[in-house]
Amino acid sequence: MRQAIDKELQEWFRQAQYDLKSSEVMFKSKRYIHAIFMCHLSIEKALKGLYVSILQEMPPKTHNLIYLVKKIKVELPDHLSSFLSTMNGVSVLTRYPDDLKKMQKVYNKARTKVLLESSKDLLKWLKAKT
Repeated sequence: MRQAIDKELQEWFRQAQYDLKSSEVMFKSKRYIHAIFMCHLSIEKALKGLYVSILQEMPPKTHNLIYLVKKIKVELPDHLSSFLSTMNGVSVLTRYPDDLKKMQKVYNKARTKVLLESSKDLLKWLKAKT
């Protein structure tokens, strides 16, 4: 059974890496809202991989990153915890923007680059927990 769980964990992280790479592509093409969306998705998949590994059950169908962290009882360093809260807050905004032009101003190149780099850091930290 552990072998099947480890295989599933690896698949979740493989997809998380793929989504993070997609975020980089979106960033380079100046599709910043989609870049942020893909960062969120990448983190979500990594957390769901840990959920499977730690709790040995299918993760819930949720986009709430904080909920997933609480369920798997992972203690994030303060800077990553703060970043996770930020990413959790942009989930709905990037999925269903009320005002696209406003979102494009708020999530500009500089802000998106910071979120992308922080996503890489968080994903690396989560991977080390496997």
